[in-house]
Amino acid sequence: MSDVPDTRRSVVFTSEVAYESERINAAAVYCSDGRFGEQCDDFLHNALKLPRYDRMIVPGGAACLVGHEAVHLEEGGVVEQLKFLIEAHELRQIVLIAHEDCAYYRQRLKVADDEFETRQREDLATAARRLRGMASVITVECFMLRVDGQTVYFERVEV
Repeated sequence: MSDVPDTRRSVVFTSEVAYESERINAAAVYCSDGRFGEQCDDFLHNALKLPRYDRMIVPGGAACLVGHEAVHLEEGGVVEQLKFLIEAHELRQIVLIAHEDCAYYRQRLKVADDEFETRQREDLATAARRLRGMASVITVECFMLRVDGQTVYFERVEV
């Protein structure tokens, strides 16, 4: 080996988290709202014991899997990406997380305040059915993320 540094690469950060090659065959679909990323990781890692889940993080989360006309083009791409992950990573478990007061529902889907939670719960159920239809071995769990002051908590949504 040469003592001359490789000038073609400029490393700017080296993670102290070790790489683990084993897949756990699980994925999570949730909203890209950055205020909840760390809490979703905490929930998935510690409550559901999913240390290295695949992530499908998109505005509105599962909302783009249920056939809303306003997001038809986005839906096709997300569905194709999930199909790929299901096959290539042999997914057996998918977790769907919705969060209260989601801007995607409010601005893109134009959901009224009094219909907000009902629509999200219906969308989680529809998305879960669709995902189960993609592969018979998939288990889908649904959750609602809520905020109370500085506290974030997750409630199971039965579908």
